[in-house]
Amino acid sequence: MNDVYLSIGTNIGEREDNLRLALRLLAEQVTIETVSAVYETAAVGFTNQADFLNIAVHVKTALSPLAMLDVCQAIENELGRVRTIRWGPRVIDLDILLYNNENMNTERLILPHPRMYERAFVLIPLFDVVATQSEQLTKARDIVMQMDANTEGVRHVLQQQSIPSWLK
Repeated sequence: MNDVYLSIGTNIGEREDNLRLALRLLAEQVTIETVSAVYETAAVGFTNQADFLNIAVHVKTALSPLAMLDVCQAIENELGRVRTIRWGPRVIDLDILLYNNENMNTERLILPHPRMYERAFVLIPLFDVVATQSEQLTKARDIVMQMDANTEGVRHVLQQQSIPSWLK
């Protein structure tokens, strides 16, 4: 089984419900090991939009990296994601951060996620769910240790919950 770490974000509609629906759909395809606490952050890039709720998720799967990407994009499509403005508002966004310790650079997928190390809203939730150590996680941990969540705009809004409570 492969260890995969995902980032999930939403800033349109009932944000917590969007996270819950994405996790339910994800659980139909993979085994969810851990879900982070929920964090709220201001938008990055295109900033004239609502704040995001973000979580990180550790899953186990037999899927290949590209098959996992297909699952993530199918969930986004099912929940109504429309890709119009880069870094714009979205009902749901699922990104693969890490897939085992693999490095990959294709037109469809880059691993580890190329902007992961620049984003407190990704790294802080990620450390709620990390189960293993790797070169990528060590680099990320070193970056997080230098961050101040408050000055990075990451606000803790909901405690970590058990997997069953997310899937209700």
